[in-house]
Amino acid sequence: MAERMDAVLETVGAATWSHSINSLKPGGTVVISGATSGDAPAKAELTKIFFRQLRVVGSTMGTRTELERLANFVVNQGIAPVIDSTYALADARHGFEKMAAGEVFGKVVFTL
Repeated sequence: MAERMDAVLETVGAATWSHSINSLKPGGTVVISGATSGDAPAKAELTKIFFRQLRVVGSTMGTRTELERLANFVVNQGIAPVIDSTYALADARHGFEKMAAGEVFGKVVFTL
């Protein structure tokens, strides 16, 4: 398994909930700010949440000033997303197949 994280920002919902919970270190936090794939995951992962003492935090979007501060922080700290793979838009099917198979760690990028 890949290295576990201290925190996960969950915006997808049901489709990625288990992956987000499994990605956390003991004592980690999942911050939920969206549920585009639904708000009822097949598994709630409650046992993992309480045995590993995970925190689940709900969050909504902040102010424009807060977003600007966050963007500046990300730039100033050199934070960059993990890129799993890059595909030309014409080959997007391969990227989506890889995601559907759960064979990615990080973002899949499609270029024009």
